[in-house]
Amino acid sequence: MVIEVKVPSPGESISEVQLASWLVDEGSHVEKDQEIAEIDSDKATLSISAEQSGVITLLVKPGENIEVGSVIAKIDTKAAAPEGKKNEKKSKPPAESAPVKEQIPETAPEKASSASTSKVDSTVDDVRPNLSPLARKLLEKDGLSEREFIELIKKHRFSKKDVVFFLSEKGQMKSPLISSPDHAWKGGRETERRKMSTLRLKIAQRLVAVKNETAMLTTFNEVNMTSIMKIRRQYKDAFSEKFDINLGFMSFFTKAVTEALQLFPQVNAQIDGDEIVYHHFADIGIAVSTPKGLMVPVIRDAEKLSLAEIEIKIKDLATRARDNKISLDEMKDGTFTITNGGVFGSMLSTPIINPPQSAILGMHNIVERPIAVNGQVEIHPVMYVALSYDHRVIDGKESVSFLVKVKEMLENPAKMLFGGRDPMVALLGI
Repeated sequence: MVIEVKVPSPGESISEVQLASWLVDEGSHVEKDQEIAEIDSDKATLSISAEQSGVITLLVKPGENIEVGSVIAKIDTKAAAPEGKKNEKKSKPPAESAPVKEQIPETAPEKASSASTSKVDSTVDDVRPNLSPLARKLLEKDGLSEREFIELIKKHRFSKKDVVFFLSEKGQMKSPLISSPDHAWKGGRETERRKMSTLRLKIAQRLVAVKNETAMLTTFNEVNMTSIMKIRRQYKDAFSEKFDINLGFMSFFTKAVTEALQLFPQVNAQIDGDEIVYHHFADIGIAVSTPKGLMVPVIRDAEKLSLAEIEIKIKDLATRARDNKISLDEMKDGTFTITNGGVFGSMLSTPIINPPQSAILGMHNIVERPIAVNGQVEIHPVMYVALSYDHRVIDGKESVSFLVKVKEMLENPAKMLFGGRDPMVALLGI
């Protein structure tokens, strides 16, 4: 029996997509539920899986634009697998895969006990998992060895997007002063043209529209990060032990933003026709860089979450965004966005608003700088922050005051517990 592989609908109002790539070869044998292709829409990259096992015939070339519901391949479920074609798309060993490595917390493994050591054979020595103390305790509690954990990882099928992500992350480890062999000057004057993906085209259109259709301005400030860095140093081990996740900077910024939005609701509002819509909740978008481009998954009701819940949400959304496993619903209807250029070394920038929102906060690199503290020059870790805002909705007073309030809460995190007020003032009720 021959079944047709059709393009599913990525979401409402999307009628056309682009075939980004095939994950299998022409005439190869595919298994049921195996990912066979990736498609780009103007909002995200999605994968298509085989509904049945069989030999596949490809009908569309990568890069072609195709309508939703059209047939892109056929699978002959009765055909025998061609010699040498079955299971051709083998994965790389787990040690070379970034996504799996990312799932394993980057903490130094403790020295294994004698009982655990006896369970570790040469296979585990070759690919030893970097387990956190809590993860190791969970394995020991259930009587599982590291070897069994490795065997589970080996059964996971890695796809093209895993390798693409690995290559992109590996590239960031290289010195920017050293040219990559793939991009080194070759002495000629050749040029190369590549068709823009649907997602990249949409990003370009939206960014130009923002510049043309909004009255965008940016205000800047600086944050003394000493208090937050002291908290992270003091409590990072206890935090990681209890919640099995690292305590990062993004949770502090998200919490500070949600508290400040209560005091300045205009920053959390947006224009809809001739009306301004005010949101009595904070759905915070977190900009994530992926191999396919910038994506902004949204943390719903962030104002209700603790720091640990925010960190867990961010890690989950960011990981699935990079793996192209995030849904469109998880990337729309945010009320405010935070972007962090500091992870790439940015000192200062003017972030562009994510429409239809009215403001975006830009984080940057933390650098030790001389600053005046109580009349004395001291060296402290300082981050420059930027707030880009739509002047049609937000006046200069509100934008500057909002950013100052975020700065105050970051420099004195206890204020986050009292709606941005000084803890002693809140205690005294004055």
